[in-house]
Amino acid sequence: MQRLQAFKYELIPDGQQQRDMCRFAGSCRFVFNKALALQQERYQQGEKKLTYVGMARLLTEWRHSAETPWLAESSAAAQQQTLMDLERAYTNFFEKRADFPRFKKKGQREAFRFPSPVCIKLDQANSRICLPKLGWLRYRNSREVLGAVRSVTVSHACGKWYVSILTLREVAQPVHPSGSMVGLDVGVNKFAKLSDGTPYAPLNSTMTNAARLKKAQQSMSRKKKFSNNWKKAKARVQTIQSQTAAARRDHLHKASDEISKNHAVIVVEDLQVKNMSRSAKGTVESPGRNVRQKAGLNRSILDQGWREFRRQLEYKQLWRGGQVIAVPAQYTSQTCPSCEHVAKENRKTQAQFACVACGFREDADLVGAINIRRAGYAQLACEVNGEVSRQQQEPTEKGCFKQLS
Repeated sequence: MQRLQAFKYELIPDGQQQRDMCRFAGSCRFVFNKALALQQERYQQGEKKLTYVGMARLLTEWRHSAETPWLAESSAAAQQQTLMDLERAYTNFFEKRADFPRFKKKGQREAFRFPSPVCIKLDQANSRICLPKLGWLRYRNSREVLGAVRSVTVSHACGKWYVSILTLREVAQPVHPSGSMVGLDVGVNKFAKLSDGTPYAPLNSTMTNAARLKKAQQSMSRKKKFSNNWKKAKARVQTIQSQTAAARRDHLHKASDEISKNHAVIVVEDLQVKNMSRSAKGTVESPGRNVRQKAGLNRSILDQGWREFRRQLEYKQLWRGGQVIAVPAQYTSQTCPSCEHVAKENRKTQAQFACVACGFREDADLVGAINIRRAGYAQLACEVNGEVSRQQQEPTEKGCFKQLS
């Protein structure tokens, strides 16, 4: 089977290469904004939206125009990829997958892409890569690039330039060495707990850097906007935020990698994180309640990175021949695994589960993980056998829980 994989590295450009990459990113941003403005103008005049082919013809005119001759100094392929991004943004909007395309701002998500591998040369032995109109650029070679190069994306974040190399290679059909199935319950106080009792502590990178970030933001607010000192203070704020995000990603990768290696089937809750972290402020007519407490809970939820954690588990299981099953999250923390009595009173505290019907007591996160695993087992059985009732699986699941407890 074929596998697409990206390898990201930090670039080490010289001064001229940094200026060239800034010019490349600026030209791509200009093309995107000009094309978007033209599309909006055509819509207001009652005309049809131009397709990518029509926009590409206009791009050729812009590159040869006397008003914008500097566009010809940058890569035409990178600018064409920008038009393809705009076309994809319109498609996502019409299919209700995203909001309407917005104009790009300078300094935000600066990036450009080279789609043709013919014009790209990779020299891993000397840790350098050759890109069109940029020449050879050195990069921090932290790991080997596997496969044939398909495209390269150059991006800028927090004063540093990065290169992402997309490759394609043939791999053997993966077969997971383990046949075990585990339920996974995520939380705020405890990042995750498996149905076999394995706990994972939270990192809370946002809370760890909260004091540093607050101090840096206060210093930035006292500077005159867009002055040199303001730009330096902004860079310090961005550095802290980048370190926070990097620590979170590292934590999620380590946890997801360990779980994926040891379990063939992972059952998770189908959590709607966007809805769970929605603001409780309300409106002027109907103001919300406990707004400060809900804001703190929202920060804690987003600090855990549940959606990114699930995404990592899904692609790692796919690469290893495993599977991730998402089950509904309703009543997983209120159902007794012993007698199956469902009641809100079963979980009186965040840490302990106590069934009001049979008196069963256990760690609340472990109970949730067991119930998630049970739901995943029933769902998987229904997919394999067609219509296998949940009652037929109960004795096995109860026996597993009694062994664990």
